[in-house]
Amino acid sequence: MVTLDRLVDVLGSLGTHLCCAPRGRAVELRGVALHDPAEPAPAAADDVLLGLGIGSVSGAARLVGETQAAAVLLHGQPPLDERVCAAARRSGAAVLLVERDVPWAQVASAVQTLVLGGHQFSTEAPGDLFALADAIAAVVGGPVTIEDQQSRVLAYSYRQQNVDPARISTIMGRRVPEDVRRAQEDYGVFRHLACSDQPLFVPQLTEALGARLVAAVRAGRELLGSVWVEVDEPVSEQRAAALVDGARTAALHLLRARASSDLERQVEADLVISLLDAAPGASAALTRLGLPATDLRVIAVQAHAGESEHGAALLAFQRATAGFGWSRPGRSALFGNVLYTVLPCGDDPEPARTWVLSLARELPAEAELRAGVGGPADAAELPTSRREADECLALHAAEDAGAAPVVYDESWSRVLLRRLVAAADAGRVPTRGPVADLIAHDVAYGTRYAATLRAWLDAQGDVRAAAAALSVHPNTLRYRLNRMAEVTALPLDRARDRLAMALALAVAELRGELPG
Repeated sequence: MVTLDRLVDVLGSLGTHLCCAPRGRAVELRGVALHDPAEPAPAAADDVLLGLGIGSVSGAARLVGETQAAAVLLHGQPPLDERVCAAARRSGAAVLLVERDVPWAQVASAVQTLVLGGHQFSTEAPGDLFALADAIAAVVGGPVTIEDQQSRVLAYSYRQQNVDPARISTIMGRRVPEDVRRAQEDYGVFRHLACSDQPLFVPQLTEALGARLVAAVRAGRELLGSVWVEVDEPVSEQRAAALVDGARTAALHLLRARASSDLERQVEADLVISLLDAAPGASAALTRLGLPATDLRVIAVQAHAGESEHGAALLAFQRATAGFGWSRPGRSALFGNVLYTVLPCGDDPEPARTWVLSLARELPAEAELRAGVGGPADAAELPTSRREADECLALHAAEDAGAAPVVYDESWSRVLLRRLVAAADAGRVPTRGPVADLIAHDVAYGTRYAATLRAWLDAQGDVRAAAAALSVHPNTLRYRLNRMAEVTALPLDRARDRLAMALALAVAELRGELPG
């Protein structure tokens, strides 16, 4: 079961616009019906009705006004005619307009996969794309790869004999090598794909990159990917037309996969959030997610790109959960504007660092990514690892610590001090005591008593080492200590008091309260 709100989100990329929703966007959808002008059939109250064959406003108003369906899809451009709006208010049906250049086959494929969830219409498995690649290779006459917009390989044909080194690297690395992509971009391949559905012959661009024939895979106006065929020379019109047909079929596969993966993302996110919130049934959730019961870490990520904070976060979530046919190491959820990923990596945080840096490479160049990695955890400790990841994320953002994520194991002391700073900001720590007295004296008289106490504590009571750190004579430091004892009670002989003063000095420094 999905809601109208979910359907609108998914179909938005197909040039679909929600024009009215008399019963709101939370309406539940459970079926799909097709309008057949020659043989009308009633739609159920929770159906999505595809308005095929409706060519006039009066026909659209009649269909919308008489249907029991929860939503009706029609070809057209906003705004919706008032007669259709009035009909929708009478029947309660939501009305969505689909741009006219989007074929009904693409719309129907996406709606069926999303609403039916694969129960009545099978979703396209990766194997189907591989079979399509084989079919294109047989007709066009050359090894084939099907790639997404980021030049990641989704499928390739069985026939890959005598291919060039670039093709081998592409398949083995599951994406086009960067130098190959640059050469194709310089030639204008991606500009062509962005605006044309016609195949483009690309001659040999480098010694390792032979000639190619490429066609765009498009749904409506949106570019989904491309189909590449390795050829020696320009092909005939018939073979080029076969490639265009293959690209259109690939679009249907990718649309179904997108709708199906959208459902899978929702299920995955719900399971991950249940683990992070310590909901009952953790072991069952881990099993459904394919994760081990121990040696896990939580990663918290925020992405920013200009003013579009939530857009960048959603893109990061999509990239983190992308994996058409290829396994992913972690399982993710988007909560607010924070992406949480549960990753199996145990005591070694290096896989978590690698995962974050890989995600960063998938985002646009202008996107800024901040990340925190919680400590190792079993299923019951995942909420604790999440809190640690959140605090490390806040630390990364506050300190602008570069591209590498902040790892709790290596930064727990900084996390502790940030907690104390937060407590101080909320007025939950003492505001009077030896450290506060010395800071006040420094501010009033220009002394350096707080810095002297910190140097002495850092040197663990070694007067010479403390004096060297301050660039003063040891006798000067002894004199300062004596004068400081006149300003406030200075309990230097008790270990617990020394620890408390060291923490108070660290918090004061982080809050910017220590005189320069």
